[in-house]
Amino acid sequence: MLNFKNIALRRGVRVLFANASFTIHKGQKVGFTGANGAGKSSLFALIRNELHVDEGDFSLPPGLEIAHVLQETPAVTSSAIDYIMDGDSELRRLQQQLADAETSHDGLKQAELHAALENIGGYTAQAKAARLMNGLGFKSEQENNPVNSFSGGWRMRLNLAQALMCRSDVLLLDEPTNHLDLDAVIWLQDWLCKYDGTLLLISHDRDFLDTIATHIVHIEQNKIDIYTGNYSAFEKMRAEKLAQQQSAYLKQQREIAHIQSFVDRFKAQATKARQAQSRIKALERMEVIAMAHVDSPFDFSFPKPGRMQNPLLQLDKVDIGYGQTNVIQGASLSISPSDRIGLLGPNGAGKSSLIKVLAGDMQPISGIRLEAEALNIGYFAQHQLEQLRLDESPLRHLQRIDPKATEKDLRNYLGGFDFRGDKVTEAVRPFSGGEKARLVLAMLVYKNPNLLLLDEPTNHLDLEMRHALSVALQDYQGAIILVSHDRHLLRTVTDQFLLVGEGKVQPFDGDLDDYRLWLAERKKVEDNSANDITSPVVSRKDQRKQDAEFRQKQKPLLDALKKAEQAVEKYHNEQRRLEAELADPEIYTDSEKNKLKKLLARKAEVDKALDAAETDWMEAEERLEAAKVEM
Repeated sequence: MLNFKNIALRRGVRVLFANASFTIHKGQKVGFTGANGAGKSSLFALIRNELHVDEGDFSLPPGLEIAHVLQETPAVTSSAIDYIMDGDSELRRLQQQLADAETSHDGLKQAELHAALENIGGYTAQAKAARLMNGLGFKSEQENNPVNSFSGGWRMRLNLAQALMCRSDVLLLDEPTNHLDLDAVIWLQDWLCKYDGTLLLISHDRDFLDTIATHIVHIEQNKIDIYTGNYSAFEKMRAEKLAQQQSAYLKQQREIAHIQSFVDRFKAQATKARQAQSRIKALERMEVIAMAHVDSPFDFSFPKPGRMQNPLLQLDKVDIGYGQTNVIQGASLSISPSDRIGLLGPNGAGKSSLIKVLAGDMQPISGIRLEAEALNIGYFAQHQLEQLRLDESPLRHLQRIDPKATEKDLRNYLGGFDFRGDKVTEAVRPFSGGEKARLVLAMLVYKNPNLLLLDEPTNHLDLEMRHALSVALQDYQGAIILVSHDRHLLRTVTDQFLLVGEGKVQPFDGDLDDYRLWLAERKKVEDNSANDITSPVVSRKDQRKQDAEFRQKQKPLLDALKKAEQAVEKYHNEQRRLEAELADPEIYTDSEKNKLKKLLARKAEVDKALDAAETDWMEAEERLEAAKVEM
């Protein structure tokens, strides 16, 4: 076990935390949370013996094998799979001893070492390394590529695979999902759930922590507390504490108003049943989440966009790629003002390329990109952090956007993104990745776009900022296209998914749980194919025939679904009209009593009818889904 007793750590004269006492037991999976700079990474450095406590005592059993992810990757020429296998130091030690014994022709020693290798699984080590590479998104033909041939992000994946290869007692992972796409995040999550050692995990990914963590260590206000349960359990316990603070009440009510606004918008859209149910489950937790974040340093929202035409942006039979290589063929897409779309698909399938073409940063190889006259794009991508003027301050960046704005107004605005005091006028150069990302987001929000194109916006952001961004996006009234490995953000912000893969962009009929099942099924098919186990191939002609037969057979269900969707839209529109009339102060005067009475009666009827219509819609969608499974 790892025992922390009254410890204190300082960074210069600043105290990170003091009088901290807690114990981590063997086999626990512990998530470490807290604002950027709170001391999470310093705690990891303490465990790795790279730092020492300023006060108190830290102890751990002798001889523990502690694995962690290297932050630098040497530009070596060894193959990727050999580099990963280097993570198993015991394997490499026995292999070297065996080579020495073979050189000295010591038969007895060789027999002992072969038995030792068998005992640690040494003869299946290469297969294990290959599985790690596959899970993290590498192709089988890349196994023997030299390490120095990979880009920085892929080298970080190699470092992660090397740490996972180690037969460790304790595994330290500091933001392991930052360089991963959603597919790899889901694979890593499943791998860590099966890890039988002690896991210490720093992550700002709520769903990742929820699935893996058995305990949460939270650092705030120079204190450390340990909570039993996953991140959601921690939020609830922390919310109970904060709910008792009277000063939190008004801010909490504002957060709940944001959430209710999102609920109202969501109910207006007849999206698919399973997806709707997933969103409703997320919304059930949101008031508790808001309560747990009432003391967040972030407080911002998107203003109402200006003029919005329909459609805002169109792609017609667009081919996207680089040089002579197409990654997407014949993509057609029409984006309306109310669209809230999440892009799914494996790494390299073209999600970021599609976003770039939508943003106008990249020209399609062929096809037409047509934008509305009033289109105002807000585009966030990681490369934009590098385009900040490093010698200029956050204040100066905003003054370039709006020269007429007063310094006071710009300072107040930047405060919502936690740029306060001297930070407002400091040069950007020494800012952390999280601070630079917040500044880029602040600039994006200030420009008041009517179409947001967000490519991994949460990289480098801590949990508090991710929550603030999620709340702001829920209340945003423009269109959104989002690529993210943060499943909580995808669940709470998007209404529909598009699957980018195999050269196509097509609707994905399901939610993120369905996508995880789809990935697992796809993996099975790939594994079977690799083992020469083939399944019947259905031609496109036969597939179209099957689809037509299904539509004909299920016409009554399809008609019922369409009727239910139309009823939902009809009653929702009437509900909004009645609410607008009831919001008029004149209706509550004595002269309008009869009209008020009729409005209230009709409002009750419409509310009841809307609930019934939504139930009919859900049931019709579920019956249709069940029919598809039986087909």
